[in-house]
Amino acid sequence: MKFGTSQTGVGKSVTRVEDARLLTGRGRYTDDIQLPGMLHGVTLRSPHGHARIRGIDTSAARDMEGVVAIYTGADLADYGPIPCVVPLSGPVQTPRPLLATDTVRFVGDGVAFVVAETRAQAQAAAEAILVDYEELPAVATIEAAIAPDAPKIWPDAPSNSLFFWEVGDRARVAAALASAAHVTRLRIVQTRVAPTSMEVRAAVGEWDNESGFTLHAGTQGVAGMRMLLAGLVLKCPPDHLRIVTGDVGGGFGMKTFVYPEYAIVLHAARALGRPVKWAGDRSDAFQTDTHGRAMVSDAALALDAEGRIVALKVESWSDLGAYQSIYGPAIQTLAGGRIMGGVYRIPAIHNGVHGVVTNTAPVDAYRGAGRPEATYIIERLMEAAARELGLGVDEIRRRNLLTPAELPHDNGLGLVFDVGDFPAVLEKALANADWAGFPARKAEAARRGRRYGRGLAYYVEIAGGGSSEEFADVRVLEGGIVEVAVGTQSNGQGHETSYAQVTAERLGIPLEQVRIVQGDTQRLDQGHGTGGSRSMAWGGSACLEAADALIARGLELARADLGDEVDYADGLFRARGSNKTLSIAELAAAHPGGLDGRSRFHPEAPAPTFPNGCHVAEVEVDPETGTVAVARYTVVDDFGTIVNPLLLQGQIHGGVAQGLGQILFENLVYDETAQLLTGSFMDYGIPRADDMPEEIAFDSLPTLSPTNPLGAKGCGEAGTIGAMPSIMNAIIDALDGTQLEMPATPQKVWRIAQSLKVPLAAE
Repeated sequence: MKFGTSQTGVGKSVTRVEDARLLTGRGRYTDDIQLPGMLHGVTLRSPHGHARIRGIDTSAARDMEGVVAIYTGADLADYGPIPCVVPLSGPVQTPRPLLATDTVRFVGDGVAFVVAETRAQAQAAAEAILVDYEELPAVATIEAAIAPDAPKIWPDAPSNSLFFWEVGDRARVAAALASAAHVTRLRIVQTRVAPTSMEVRAAVGEWDNESGFTLHAGTQGVAGMRMLLAGLVLKCPPDHLRIVTGDVGGGFGMKTFVYPEYAIVLHAARALGRPVKWAGDRSDAFQTDTHGRAMVSDAALALDAEGRIVALKVESWSDLGAYQSIYGPAIQTLAGGRIMGGVYRIPAIHNGVHGVVTNTAPVDAYRGAGRPEATYIIERLMEAAARELGLGVDEIRRRNLLTPAELPHDNGLGLVFDVGDFPAVLEKALANADWAGFPARKAEAARRGRRYGRGLAYYVEIAGGGSSEEFADVRVLEGGIVEVAVGTQSNGQGHETSYAQVTAERLGIPLEQVRIVQGDTQRLDQGHGTGGSRSMAWGGSACLEAADALIARGLELARADLGDEVDYADGLFRARGSNKTLSIAELAAAHPGGLDGRSRFHPEAPAPTFPNGCHVAEVEVDPETGTVAVARYTVVDDFGTIVNPLLLQGQIHGGVAQGLGQILFENLVYDETAQLLTGSFMDYGIPRADDMPEEIAFDSLPTLSPTNPLGAKGCGEAGTIGAMPSIMNAIIDALDGTQLEMPATPQKVWRIAQSLKVPLAAE
C-alpha cells in the first residue's frame, strides 16, 4: 500500500500520545499496584559469591511482628528451576532454583523469602534469619574461571568452560591468515554492564480458586513470560496463569526473563490467600538483574596488499554468570555470532565462542544482544588495520563494503543480506559529518591544548528477535473507538503512537480514534514480545493485516445493510451507485461485537531485517585530566520505512547514550572473592545529560525491507551498536592510535596522553 497519505500516518513525526498520561503521573507501573489485604515480600540474598548452605534458622524471624510466612528452597521443591532454553549448554545443565537449597553461586542468590504485613517488617525479619554458610573458592572473571587450577562452579562439569560454539570455515581462514600480506590482531575486552532501567523490577501475585494465578510484572511480552513461567516453572496449564503488564520504565532486554520472585509471589499468594507484592530496590537490580556483554575476544583480520579483506578469525570467551540464563548462551552465538564481519566483503570467516561460567550474576540479552559486540570487534579491527597499512579509515571501508550489485549476499555464517546501499550510506555520513573539515577542527583543539580525534563505524544488525511472527487483534468499541491489542510490549518506545499511526492510516480514520492495548494475556494470549528490534517490522505488520481483516469483515457486514456492492475508503463503507454510507462506528453499532479483525503475521519466507548505518564521532580529550567529551556526532541509517521520524530519533539518541556509557563509564566489577564492588550508582557510572554531544545529526538513506509489508527494519538497538565502536575509535585516534579497552576512564586516558612523546603543539 502507499503510505504517507495522512497528516498523522506513516512517515509523520507525531508526538507520543502516551506522554500526556505518563508525564502527569497517570502511568501505572507494577509498584503502583495496591490491592486489598496485600502482603509484602523481601528476598534474603547471599552475601557470598560461592558457599555451601549448611543450615537456615528462621525461628527468630518467624516470631517477629507482622511476619506471615517464610519460605526456603525446600518449600518450593514442587516447582521447576528457571530454565535455559538454548540448546548450547553442552552435557552439563545449570538449573537455577527459585531459592538456593544447598549452594549459592553468586552474591545476590536468594536463600529465603519473607512475607509480612509491610515491607519494612519483612526486611527486618529477613535480617534476623541466620544462615550457616561454608565459603567455597570463587571465580569472578573469565581469566580466573578458565585457569588450569580453577575451582569448578558446577562439580559435574569438566571445567568452567561449558561449551564451544563455532561457525564459518576454520580451514579456509587458517590458510588465508598464513598467506595474507598483512594481518591485524587485537585482544578486545567488552565490559560487563548493568541494564539500570529507570523502573526496577517488581511483581504482585494473586490467586483465585476459580481462575488460578495472576501475576502483575513489568515484562517485555506477557505471552512469552506465561509460556516460560507456567509451563516450565509453575508446571501448570497456561490458562491457569494470567500475566498483566502495565507501563514499563525501561527494559533493554532484562525484563524479558523469568526471575525467582515472579514464581515465589504466586506461590505465597496461593498459600496465604492474599495478594503478595515484591518490589526490588536498586541494590537488588545491580545484584540480580541479568547483566550484559562480558566478553573477551582474540581477533585477527587478514588483508591483501591493497587493503582488501581476505579473512576474519575471532575466538571469544563469553561470561555466562553462575547460571546459564534463559537465552544467555545464544547472545554471543546465534544472535551476535552470525553477524561477525558486518557487511564487508569477507571471503572467509571463522567465529568461535567459549561459554564460561563464573560466580557472578547471570548474563543475557542487553540492548543489541550480541550485535554491538560483533560490530565493536570488526570496527576496531578495521581502524587498526587502516593505520597499520597507511590507509584512511574511510578508504579501507570503501574498498571492502558490499555494493548493491553484490546483494543478496551470503555471509558464510548462515545469513543472507538482502537489500541496502552501504557505500552510499557511508558517503552520506562522511558528507554530513564534514569529514573534510576535520583537520581544521583538530588544529583548533590543539591551540586550546586539547587532543582531538574522530572515529568511524559501519554497523549492520540482524533484527527480528528470533521470530518473524506476531499477532494483533482489532475490535471496534462503543463510539467507534478502534481498539488494537498487540503481542509486543512497549518499554518506552512509543508503541501506542506508532502502531496507532499504522492502523489509522490503513483504516483512513483519525489517529485519535485508535487505541492500542497491550500487556494482558486475558486480552491477547499470543505474541513474541518486544526485543531484538522486531516490533515495527512484525508487530506493525500484524496491525496492518489486522486492519485489513477488519475491513474485510466490515464489508461482509455492510453488504447486509447497504446491498451487494460495497466499497471501503476513509473510514466509510459506501454502497456503489448511491450515497448510502456507514461509518465504522455506525456499522459496529448495528452489529454489536461483530466488527473485528485478527492477524497472525507470518511472512511466507521468514527472514530477519538488516538495518544498517554509519556513525561518525569526534571527541576532544583534555590531556591534563584525561576527560573525554564527544564534540560532534553524525548518524546516517537505513531503517527502511520510517513510521515516525521523531520517535525514531529518540530511539537512536537513547541507544547512543547507552553505547557512550559503556565506552566511557560502565563496568560492573567483582573482586577476587566474587564480591560485587559496583553495586550502586555511587560506584557504577552511567552517562548524564552533559556527557552527551550537544547534537546528534541524524539522516537516513532507506531501502525497503522485502520481509514485511511495511518495508520496515528494526531500529531499537542500532544507536548502541554504532556508538560503541565509533566513540572508542575516536578516542584511540585522539591518542595517536594507542589502543585501549573500555571503559576509557579519565585515568586510563590521562596515562596514555602523558606517555605520548610528540608535544601536542607540534601535532
